[in-house]
Amino acid sequence: MKSRTRIAAFLAALLAAMLILAACSSDDEAAPAKTLYIGGIPDVDVSLLQTRFNGMAQYLTTATGIPTKYVPSNDYAAVVTAFKQGDIPLAFFGGLTGVQARLSVPGASAIAQRSIDEHFTSVFVAQKGLGLKTLADLKGKTFTFGSESSTSGYTMPLYFLSEAKITPKTDFSATSFSGSHDKTWKLVEAGAFQAGALNASVWNTRVRNNEIDLTKVEVFYTTPEYYDYHWVARPDLDKSFGKGATQKITTTLLALNAATNDQHKALMTAFQDTKFVPTNNANYAKLETVARGLGIIQ
Repeated sequence: MKSRTRIAAFLAALLAAMLILAACSSDDEAAPAKTLYIGGIPDVDVSLLQTRFNGMAQYLTTATGIPTKYVPSNDYAAVVTAFKQGDIPLAFFGGLTGVQARLSVPGASAIAQRSIDEHFTSVFVAQKGLGLKTLADLKGKTFTFGSESSTSGYTMPLYFLSEAKITPKTDFSATSFSGSHDKTWKLVEAGAFQAGALNASVWNTRVRNNEIDLTKVEVFYTTPEYYDYHWVARPDLDKSFGKGATQKITTTLLALNAATNDQHKALMTAFQDTKFVPTNNANYAKLETVARGLGIIQ
């Protein structure tokens, strides 16, 4: 009888311990995941993407204590898909891909953007000597956009072309998608296309670095401003990485400032700005409306 009593007591204690462990692993207090995988749309040359996001992964690891690793992607849509599936719970999207990502994951939040993304623009460039002055002058020319999923390389240029009563399919003699902003200006500079549209930040950075032959290609039109790039976090980020993880990461991003030290300066230079600022989903409502009007988002 005493043996049975001891066994029953042992089983009761074991059951109690299991219940305690189960309670400790509840949704609100989940154990942090091993690694936070981050991503970003491949909008510029691979070398800059590696510098930008590997640097960010190292910064987040040190500043938050959450091991972070960058996952490269081949195209814009792949980053949206990875975010939707939870493979990349934190990503740096363009305006359009950010909207697409949040639509695919209800509850996802825009948490930070660069200071330039509040007043972003696209530039229309053309071969030097064509004499283009307005968007209307593009009729009959060959033209290349960036990626079909790009805000500044396709969606907003297409919108401003439509405002100028230009329909690419009928008004251009040929059209193309280069895949990235750097490829766009390079194609125009090389003479493969007479004109194209790309992100103004990329263009201005390449000009400052003397990487563009301005005797061969020039800007002839700059668009009005709109909201663009931003960091987006999945709603289950706290569940995966511990309570308060989203706020900790947001605070860490907003602490970056090129004026602080050399590390911050190098990292923000790779992001082509000096700091990140707060943002929210509402800032991209107009962009979503534009994309739906153009049939880019159904």
